[in-house]
Amino acid sequence: MKEGAPAIGIIGGSGLYQMEELSETTDHKIDTPFGPPSDILIGGKVSGRQVYFLPRHGRGHRLLPHELNHRANIYALRSLNVRWIISVTAVGSLQEKYAPRDILLPSQFYDRTSLRAAHTFFGEGIAAHVSFAEPISAGLRNLLAESARNLQINVHNGGTYVNMDGPAFSTRAESEFNRRNGFDVIGMTNLPEAKLAREAEIALATMAMITDYDCWKVEEEPVSAQTVIGHLLANAETARKVIADVIPRIPTEPNWPEHSALDAALVTDRKLWPEKTVGKLRPILDRFLAR
Repeated sequence: MKEGAPAIGIIGGSGLYQMEELSETTDHKIDTPFGPPSDILIGGKVSGRQVYFLPRHGRGHRLLPHELNHRANIYALRSLNVRWIISVTAVGSLQEKYAPRDILLPSQFYDRTSLRAAHTFFGEGIAAHVSFAEPISAGLRNLLAESARNLQINVHNGGTYVNMDGPAFSTRAESEFNRRNGFDVIGMTNLPEAKLAREAEIALATMAMITDYDCWKVEEEPVSAQTVIGHLLANAETARKVIADVIPRIPTEPNWPEHSALDAALVTDRKLWPEKTVGKLRPILDRFLAR
């Protein structure tokens, strides 16, 4: 069930498995209709705001991208009344101007994944089609950009994140194809989170933390898990600083466009909603059920 004031969620990517900045911490083991989330959620306070942290790959990095239960992760956060999500994710750079240890704040996505059924909450008698032309919360993205600049961190505000399946990194042919199409960074996890957050009426922005040049840059060593570890650790420290700075500046009232995304998305007449599906999606549909 939803608890307290509107909260902020942090999804930690590769290298970011905990948030030392959290005080008054509490553990939240949540079962969802879609199965278990990646790990126990850690609740706590940062600058007086309620925050919930979830390590995307589990503590110890136990889950591959295709094993992630994105629906359970976003559902668990929404059930705790999370209305803003900062999603931290490791990416490869597809352009010379984006260097390892830079931050790119994507404004667009290109989907090369193949798990469409697992990237929506709806179905089973309730149809919804959310607007996704602008898939990132511009308000939250701009706040993150301001915080990074205040901290004198090299940040790029805007760009396109191409989402591949993985878990293998790109072939050189794929990397060149993505570069020619003008994509900026590549990753394996973030697009499903953005889609599901929009359906759950959560404002989401991504901190894409650059670890490598994928494999298109032939004078560089092709990306491998070992070559990025140093960058992962540095990026995690950078992400924590930006998050600590931005949290007190996030509004306390969820009144951005993303927070009413379902108003124009629900297609099925309310009288036809199956009770079983309504029960399953109650944290997401709650405000419609009170009408």
